[in-house]
Amino acid sequence: MSGGRIPRDFIDELLVRVDIVDLIDSHVPLKKTGNNYVARCPFHTEKTPSFSVNRNKQFFHCFGCGASGNAITFLMDFSHLDFVEAVEDLAGFAGIAVPREAVDYQPTQKKEDLNSLYALMEQVAAFYVKQLRSGDEGKKAAEYLKNRGVGGECAGNFMLGYAPDEWKALASRFNQQALIDTGLLITHENGQIYDRFRGRIMFPIRDKRGRIIGFGGRVLDDSLPKYLNSPETSLFHKGKEVYGLHELLQKTTKPSRILVVEGYMDVIALAQFGIHYAVATLGTSVSPAHLDLLFRFSSELVFCFDGDKAGREAAWRAIASIFPSLKGGRQIRIMLLPQNHDPDSLVREEGLDKFTERVQTAQVLSDYFFEHFSKDLKLSEMESRSSLRNEAESYLKQLPVGAFREMMFEKLSSLTKQHILDNEAIIAYKNQEKKHRLKSGRPSLPSLVIALLLQNPKFIQIVEQTEIDWDQLEFDGVEKFKNILQLIADKKPTNYGVLLEAFRDHPDEAIVKKLASLDLLIPEDGAEVEFCDALNRLLTQAKSANLDRLLAKDKTQGLDLQEKEMLRKILTKK
Repeated sequence: MSGGRIPRDFIDELLVRVDIVDLIDSHVPLKKTGNNYVARCPFHTEKTPSFSVNRNKQFFHCFGCGASGNAITFLMDFSHLDFVEAVEDLAGFAGIAVPREAVDYQPTQKKEDLNSLYALMEQVAAFYVKQLRSGDEGKKAAEYLKNRGVGGECAGNFMLGYAPDEWKALASRFNQQALIDTGLLITHENGQIYDRFRGRIMFPIRDKRGRIIGFGGRVLDDSLPKYLNSPETSLFHKGKEVYGLHELLQKTTKPSRILVVEGYMDVIALAQFGIHYAVATLGTSVSPAHLDLLFRFSSELVFCFDGDKAGREAAWRAIASIFPSLKGGRQIRIMLLPQNHDPDSLVREEGLDKFTERVQTAQVLSDYFFEHFSKDLKLSEMESRSSLRNEAESYLKQLPVGAFREMMFEKLSSLTKQHILDNEAIIAYKNQEKKHRLKSGRPSLPSLVIALLLQNPKFIQIVEQTEIDWDQLEFDGVEKFKNILQLIADKKPTNYGVLLEAFRDHPDEAIVKKLASLDLLIPEDGAEVEFCDALNRLLTQAKSANLDRLLAKDKTQGLDLQEKEMLRKILTKK
């Protein structure tokens, strides 16, 4: 990926240029039904089609699971890509290059250069595989894997190999500068170059798209360092990647849970026993980037740690990274292993069923959190309750606003027997819920106006041509109404797909998607008349409600100068 931001204008142009029907049809065969195209949803299992794609809106929506969005969202969800990767793939589908805004402090690297590095990594991995299957050294490495219980099929799935115990095994076969760029060669101070990995079992590290981005290597004896990883390169960023994710996704794209372990061999040993949903961090602590990556594929993560002191300390360190990422619908469990065991040894001793039971019954994060704080405290003592409150609150305040945060503060309150609810969090959560809650049945008049406008962005011209006194508009949700209208007026999108991109990660994104996907049962040729009628009725009702409010206040409390002027304007225009 080259440096620099992707220009917003290019993204909008791309969404106009690519027909979402053509894009989705290339991944999921669509069938035309009326004005829409339908298929069985690719995001959940269903027997009858509830997945609908609208060419006019450039928008997809599943009436079964609620998945919805534009072409970029579809690629992000279907191919498990981040935003930039999805834009790049969409541009590739359209056959155009992705421009980048200049960034002076970040050197750029051409996409073709990166592609050549990916190709090199594949060639090196193939070389390592070949070495594992030939020669005396390879036989020793293969015997080591066999003794660890790793079969040939599993070794093939993970593309395991062997790096010969030579200083220039790679340097003599591949482009040296490319090897340096990928971290496979080390340059000594005296100018000498040599292979980074020598005499080690090799574990190719693949990203979620299956590209080899780095390697891990393990010695065959107890010499140190036991494990060695690729350094940071233009391809490999260990704080953003995990080992085994590509292999996991080859088995299932939507695992019910993902087990996060510490080492390569743990992932491989578990896979050998039929547990194909494990990944490992790459010699680094759990990061927010790791969490965001894994939560794309599963709503439940189980973190597995050794049961010794070091393992318990590692588990607690992970909490600081985990809490800010616990948005709604995400669940974390903590699994501490028995003393003197790692996942590899434990699954061999207990077997698949017992180990799986441990994973499924692992302690939920909330219980682990409060147990950690309160196990050594006497909560009958005020001082202990105060200590618990002070220490726990610093963590809980990192939680995103939502139901889980509210419940955690309530639990803390019950433990300390004090009313210390985080009122700000609760109020914010309730307001947030109110924003995203739609009334059942036919939408309210303001919602109908917004829904029609979202589904037909060109109607913003009607709003702009209508004389509206925005100060006189008063109804539930009026500020949200005005904010959405203003964004549409500023954006003037060609279609809803472009408009939706403007609402990506916006506080109103969820309600915008819901309103845009409403079936209003209005024929296309009648939408404009319906919109004009709804807008006029809304303005009339708002004006009437404002008049009633001012007249009532005038009788009881009197009006200030601003309110008197507002009342005069209303009465003058009646």
